[in-house]
Amino acid sequence: MITAVDHVQLAAPPGSEERLRAYYVGVLGMTELPKPPVLAARGGCWFQAGAVQLHLGVEADFRPAKKAHPGLRVTDMDAYATRLEARGAAVTWDDDLPGHRRFYAEDPVGNRLEFLEPVVSPFGPGG
Repeated sequence: MITAVDHVQLAAPPGSEERLRAYYVGVLGMTELPKPPVLAARGGCWFQAGAVQLHLGVEADFRPAKKAHPGLRVTDMDAYATRLEARGAAVTWDDDLPGHRRFYAEDPVGNRLEFLEPVVSPFGPGG
């Protein structure tokens, strides 16, 4: 039985690790995880925030994911969007998902990332 998502992997071009670290740690506020030595030799980086892990793996014929993406839940959506913009990340708001506020951003190699926060009605469920 599947019980949880362990991690999501995105691709990245060779030699992009420092840009990825600057973005995922410096902009998004994630923590870099050490990769096991046998996997570290392949390049790439792993990041974590709470229970969420994103792995960025090197792909020689890299093409950024423009449609496929992880959906990352955040708290205090406006403050988080402001954080990203203050650190140079472009934020594109989208109002098309009922019951959620959300925006999209791209990592430094062009992968699409979705950030969302459920809208809580002051009247409770169904409110």
